[in-house]
Amino acid sequence: MKFNKKEKNKVSNKKSLITFLNSRSPISEQYKTIRTNIQFSSDLGIRSIVVTSSAPGEGKSTTVANLAIVFAQQGKKTLLIDADMRKPTIHYKFNLENHKGLTNVLTKRNDLEDCFQESVIENLSVLTTGPIPPNPAELLGSKIMDDVLGEALEQFDMILIDTPPVLAVTDAQILANRCDGTILVVKSGETQIDAAKKAKELLLSANGKLLGTVLNQKKVNQSHYYYYYGREE
Repeated sequence: MKFNKKEKNKVSNKKSLITFLNSRSPISEQYKTIRTNIQFSSDLGIRSIVVTSSAPGEGKSTTVANLAIVFAQQGKKTLLIDADMRKPTIHYKFNLENHKGLTNVLTKRNDLEDCFQESVIENLSVLTTGPIPPNPAELLGSKIMDDVLGEALEQFDMILIDTPPVLAVTDAQILANRCDGTILVVKSGETQIDAAKKAKELLLSANGKLLGTVLNQKKVNQSHYYYYYGREE
């Protein structure tokens, strides 16, 4: 499906959604490679994924948003959930309202169907956080959250969840235990090795299945790979 420039601007004004703005770019191809690796990582199939980082500013929200897009582009009915109830950003990336969302569902103010929004990207729906609650960890660790994930899996092929950084709060650990897999995003040149190791240990101690890490913002030299993909129109 092709979109004109005006339609693309409705989704993101910051060009962080490269897989939507330029689906044939080298970076977009890397996201597709990650998608393929996820699909082959388990014989049982991966349908729910937590994406997190050790610290803020390492690119987890951009990563999970682009992964959701490439799964949707593959024809999978995808739900992107913003579970970072402390500093939500997904609604900004897709230019969506955030008046109601996950918080409303977990507090039983609204049903799931009433809260997720259709994006302009085919097959991709987004569940924003909704109002910031005073007790995010308690809500995410509740039986209701299990019910919400179960209901979402009945309606969608893939669920991707953005969570707060692991070392800051326990939210990512709580959800890692409830999903098929977890991806840890690290930022090239900035993420501390000890911090990444500690994040990994915390996720594994919570019985989360760590699928792997995504190295973000790694500078590479131009190569034949770049010219093969980058010069296509």
